[in-house]
Amino acid sequence: MKQPQAPANPSFRQSQFRWKTDPTFYPTARLAMESPAERYAYVAALAPDSESRSDALLVIDVDASSKSYGRIIGQLDLPNKGDELHHFGWNACSTALCPYAPHPHLERRYLVVPGLRSTRIHIVDTKPDPTELQIVKTIEPEEVFTRTGYSRAHTVHCGPEGIYVSALGALDGGGPGGIFLLDHFDFNVLGRWEVDRGPQELAYDFWWHLGHDTLITSEWGIPNKIENGLDPEHLLSGGYGHQLHVWNLRKRKHEQAIDLGNEHQMVLELRPSHDPTRTFGFAGVVVSLKDLSASVWLWKRDNGHWGATKVIEIPAEPADPDLLPPLLKGFKAVPPFVTDLNLSLDDQWLYVSCWGTGELRRYNVSVPDRPKLISVLQIGGIARRAPHPKEPNVSLNGGPQMVEISRDGKRVYFTNSLYTSWDEQIYPDGIRTWFVKADAGPDGSLRLDPNFFVTSTEHRLHQVRLDGGDASSDSFCYPS
Repeated sequence: MKQPQAPANPSFRQSQFRWKTDPTFYPTARLAMESPAERYAYVAALAPDSESRSDALLVIDVDASSKSYGRIIGQLDLPNKGDELHHFGWNACSTALCPYAPHPHLERRYLVVPGLRSTRIHIVDTKPDPTELQIVKTIEPEEVFTRTGYSRAHTVHCGPEGIYVSALGALDGGGPGGIFLLDHFDFNVLGRWEVDRGPQELAYDFWWHLGHDTLITSEWGIPNKIENGLDPEHLLSGGYGHQLHVWNLRKRKHEQAIDLGNEHQMVLELRPSHDPTRTFGFAGVVVSLKDLSASVWLWKRDNGHWGATKVIEIPAEPADPDLLPPLLKGFKAVPPFVTDLNLSLDDQWLYVSCWGTGELRRYNVSVPDRPKLISVLQIGGIARRAPHPKEPNVSLNGGPQMVEISRDGKRVYFTNSLYTSWDEQIYPDGIRTWFVKADAGPDGSLRLDPNFFVTSTEHRLHQVRLDGGDASSDSFCYPS
């Protein structure tokens, strides 16, 4: 186990650059699919509380030919308590090959790891030994506050001209939320990204269509309505996010708000097409105030205008109130709670995680506006408590949450912890955390790997990244 380290030199600057392009930078999605398989998964491990221990990054062996397959082979404990790791990402990826802002001498080496509660950001080196992670720089919250006005750093994406980080709100826990940038070379905070934010107030995820100079953002809620758990009154009054926002990527200006309707609360994960010639993507909505259903929306551009249409609706399931947490007893139903999506690199398969019902759904989206449900895999859930095949007699809770797909699309990894305060509300008996893998067949089938079942008694497992890149961390400037 790697011991906590003191914060590294804040003036850290990458001292070595590659003379040849990093082989994990792929010009096209097709070439990424043909690349060597992943060997390691890096997993954010959250302390169940902010007092007993710090968060950690785990290294899991995902090489099926290895003797340590499916085991934790490395662990980096962070120096401080109370960070609450969430959606970390790589410092550089295939966008380094984009022609308008090329950085081919960078390498996919550092994990940029923000704390959602603390806004502290750790820069973690995965080399020379990918199982012995090292903190090389710590960006303290005050630097983010001072240079951006934002706090609650959430999602990291490597872009052509810098590292993009979303933030949920301001220092006082209100709005607005937005995006700020880190420098590729020394990880200094460059400042707020938006030049003209227009009506945008709430923030969550963001992605782009690089071939069309467009960025899309989604909405969750301000920190004051998130950090202590789901606020029922705020939810029923339609106070959480229900819009998508369209931006001019290069000019950094708001161009259009797409309102999905007040009924559709918490527009979270965004998954755009991996083909830069196409202008569509999928957005997940956690819950409908009408009937507790969840939904997936297709955004696309037609004749120069952006719009969004509901293409998937997943109904709530009737349930015995005795099986439900206090928050849901009066409804006598289990909401699906769609909390993550992932799209395979060939744009054919969409995976939808239903954290409440315990389902991982696989849709064929070859025709994006007519998804077809092909497979449903059950594990955990509020009421069902489905087991894993490795321990068939042990009921599990939690449900598919963060989902990651291998580059070739044959393996799907997922975890079951969302956010500590929300975990406690929806699963008040305490989540037994797990990290599992499913094999995805070309026919649309899904099968849990009986030999891959990672658990922890010290942490809850959340975001997953794969060495060499994965389906949700790369974007491409060249068509396949």
